[in-house]
Amino acid sequence: MTKQNHIIIIGAGLCGSLLALRLGQRGYKVTMYEKRPDLRTTDISAGRSINLAFSNRGIKAINLVGLQEVVKKLCIPMKGRMLHDKEGNTVFSAYSGKENEYINSVSRTDLNALLLDEAEKLPNVTIYFNHKCKSVDFENNIVHLYHYDTKSDISVSADVIFGTDGAGSALRKSYYLGKKFLFSFSQNYLSHGYKELTIPATETGDFKAFKNALHIWGRDAFMLIALPNLDGSFTVTLFLSYDEGDYNFNNLTTKERVLEFFNTYFKDALELMPNLANDFFDNPTSPLGTVKCSPWHYKGNTLLMGDAAHAIVPFYGQGMNASFEDVTVLDQVLNENHVSWEAIFKAFEKQRKQNTDAIADLAIDNFHEMKGHVNNPVFREKRHIEMALEKQFPNDYASKYSLVTFNENIGYYEAMTRGRAQDKALLNMLTGKEITTEDDLNSILKKVKTETQHILNEDRIAKTLQ
Repeated sequence: MTKQNHIIIIGAGLCGSLLALRLGQRGYKVTMYEKRPDLRTTDISAGRSINLAFSNRGIKAINLVGLQEVVKKLCIPMKGRMLHDKEGNTVFSAYSGKENEYINSVSRTDLNALLLDEAEKLPNVTIYFNHKCKSVDFENNIVHLYHYDTKSDISVSADVIFGTDGAGSALRKSYYLGKKFLFSFSQNYLSHGYKELTIPATETGDFKAFKNALHIWGRDAFMLIALPNLDGSFTVTLFLSYDEGDYNFNNLTTKERVLEFFNTYFKDALELMPNLANDFFDNPTSPLGTVKCSPWHYKGNTLLMGDAAHAIVPFYGQGMNASFEDVTVLDQVLNENHVSWEAIFKAFEKQRKQNTDAIADLAIDNFHEMKGHVNNPVFREKRHIEMALEKQFPNDYASKYSLVTFNENIGYYEAMTRGRAQDKALLNMLTGKEITTEDDLNSILKKVKTETQHILNEDRIAKTLQ
């Protein structure tokens, strides 16, 4: 595992580009192959991907490679959720009671392009586009590729191969098709898909809605969200069942029916979307799924990272942040002076697997929260108390959302465990009238801490008995 090792990275998306940049900064010879054209010269993103929510875990990774000030210029701060009801009334719900805690809207394409630019500046990093990975001979460290430009097959070898090629990873597919070792894999889809739409900017380039928020139209069985872009537009995403309910993707087949659906459930959004019908039928409907697998590595030859190892649904805004955190953790493990790549990969997976499983489960939970619970009176009371506790006791209390999103130095698993216990404690006491939003905050904090610890202890006992 010397700096003379040649590393191949399959996939030049966000995780792969950041990984190439960081390994290049560390002095390794890196070659990266990407099946798509260069996104810096070809528009390949329209209607394909959800806008990115960029928060502390991702920021930590960007700081690692020294790009924090450049990336900041690509971001629009979102201080909280702007909740829209069916009548068009809005309520703003802050993400945190602390002024400096917020998430950012960032363009996937712009951020990916920046990382590619920075990686290519390094003399030891080379990037090839239009090269599709067909399979990986992970026993002999050979990547088999198809070059679209020359319409030819090529094979390249390396000392180490990283698969950062997304949820449909060719390296992961080679693992389970190769049957050379015990490999577990699951891919589970929601019954809902998503479609991207647009709220354009005004004629003068201004925002038609409040700029610094993630807008949510939660309707129990489905929802609409909107994130701001630097050009004054909003990227809007409809999450809807494929075949359930009166309105679904399978029966929204005419312009008239689409407009009827939006006029019924998203009337105030419809008024801002003059191109709705064209966007709806021009842009694809895409699935929402979770990928879990193990192990992520084969000896010291290959390693899966990012969505290739742990794709999640987007409802906690942590997909990119989790993938970036992979790079941060790998970098920390590289500093531990392990004697081989195999030791590095084992240590990396030991740190990450439990945490990425946790954020996958939390993302499913947040799907149900965003589309329905945000309008529940008890949920709003809980959020009101949480915001007040975070503001009054910034060192003693953090909500589950804050633990996941703004506490980058604790793992997702710890954030999930503590956060779920706190949620249960608050909801139990609110439902049982043991606390109200009018109570003294010192008293509430003491009760919440006591009940949370009680729940955590009960959970520990239950696990030991299983």
